Amino acid sequence: MGADGTEINSNAVAPDRAAGMPLSSAQAAGSIRPRNKTWQRFVAIGDSFTEGMNDEDPDHDGAFIGWADRLAPLLAAHTDEFRYANLAVRGRRLKAIAGEQTEQAIAMGPDLVSLAGGGNDILRPKADLDALATQLEESARAIRATGADVLLTTPSDPIGAPVIVHYRGRMATYTAHVWKIAQRQGCYVLNQWSFDFLRDYRMWSDDRIHMTTEGHRRVALAAYAALGHDPAEADWHVPPPPQAAFSRFASIQHNMVWAREYGGPWMKRRVRGRSSGDHVHPKRPALVPLYPSPDPR
Repeated sequence: MGADGTEINSNAVAPDRAAGMPLSSAQAAGSIRPRNKTWQRFVAIGDSFTEGMNDEDPDHDGAFIGWADRLAPLLAAHTDEFRYANLAVRGRRLKAIAGEQTEQAIAMGPDLVSLAGGGNDILRPKADLDALATQLEESARAIRATGADVLLTTPSDPIGAPVIVHYRGRMATYTAHVWKIAQRQGCYVLNQWSFDFLRDYRMWSDDRIHMTTEGHRRVALAAYAALGHDPAEADWHVPPPPQAAFSRFASIQHNMVWAREYGGPWMKRRVRGRSSGDHVHPKRPALVPLYPSPDPR
């Protein structure tokens, strides 16, 4: 059974798709038969993706908004009793997300938890993807045992992306694990692998790891659709108009800047066993009403 109580059958073809008609917003999000529901207690857990890097908050210097913060008000519009917490911290590996963050989330008594993690592990060549999948499933199972719904997230497809494209096979394997877990535990899925708009470099910030504000905005709408709702901006999944490709010289320059400003520092942190989130705390550590937003400083 699915998270919404309906039968799961990922191989079934939706009637309108079989007839050759366009995908609806919910179907384009790649969810397992999502059904419109109302949630009142939403907790987001994860790493930098869910913390919101690099979707800068204009009202708080050095803070980020991100897809989860953008999803929260969309869900809040359906109820007068909405509360939201975001425990995600940049650099966190899956062990911490499936462990400490999951325990903290469960203690808050949520009815919806977004669970996204594993990206910081996949980029480590010796990481055991099967072991990561076991950790992720244990977290999803523990949350589902409380009666709460879970929104899982796949990696995006890095095809065409410099450097990180070499990890595509590992990301594809992890994506398959996410879908398996979703089917077994009855979870919703935010299927980023299917989003063609994320193949556009304008969706990604200069570090090539974190999304821009536009990327986060679209993913928030995709998550809303994955949870069974129809976003007002129905064309969120449509790629932006094409732009001219970089020249070979411009690409070389861009790669050199990336290596100096992002690639090098990232490697140094790994060698030293440090994380970008070593001294960072969750921006919304308590399950509280959405407005007013707490000062992340």
